[in-house]
Amino acid sequence: MEIDFGNKQLSSHPEVEMLSVISLILGVALLIAGRKLFWLFVGAAGFVAGLQLATQFWQGPELLAIIIGLVVGVIFALLAIFLQSVAIGVAGFLAGGYILTVLAGMIGLNQGAFSWIVYLIGGIIGVLLVIFLFDWALITLSSLAGASLITQALGIGGVIFLALVIIGVVIQGSILQRERLTVVD
Repeated sequence: MEIDFGNKQLSSHPEVEMLSVISLILGVALLIAGRKLFWLFVGAAGFVAGLQLATQFWQGPELLAIIIGLVVGVIFALLAIFLQSVAIGVAGFLAGGYILTVLAGMIGLNQGAFSWIVYLIGGIIGVLLVIFLFDWALITLSSLAGASLITQALGIGGVIFLALVIIGVVIQGSILQRERLTVVD
């Protein structure tokens, strides 16, 4: 199994298998409860961003890249707990950048310096979504990020990706509607 993080692919080693399991667990959690567990969403975005940066700029062991990703993820999760609005804005940027690079990679547009332009555009879109549509932005971005993590870990994409995004939005949207109904009652 290989996992693609921009310009570098992580090949099949025990570390990559562990990364796939972590990605699956995070992906499912984000699909189901990304809005409720915003700190997990922010931490997952930090983990993926840290892993992407480590694989882009570090030629060392893959396990070290995973550790860097985990450390960055934990830092972002702690920031989310203590500095909620700033951390969610940063997570919107990181998740938007990650999501757009995964989508660009699916159609072959994620190469070289262009991948950073794609990341920045996705990040700006992610921040704007979080600013203007907070709950629905968290639902959408966490569903997209969860679907991206799951499909990348399993080496699948296309229709499955879209189906997972829809499932995540429907589950989290229904939870949000139930919460709003109980507040009104």
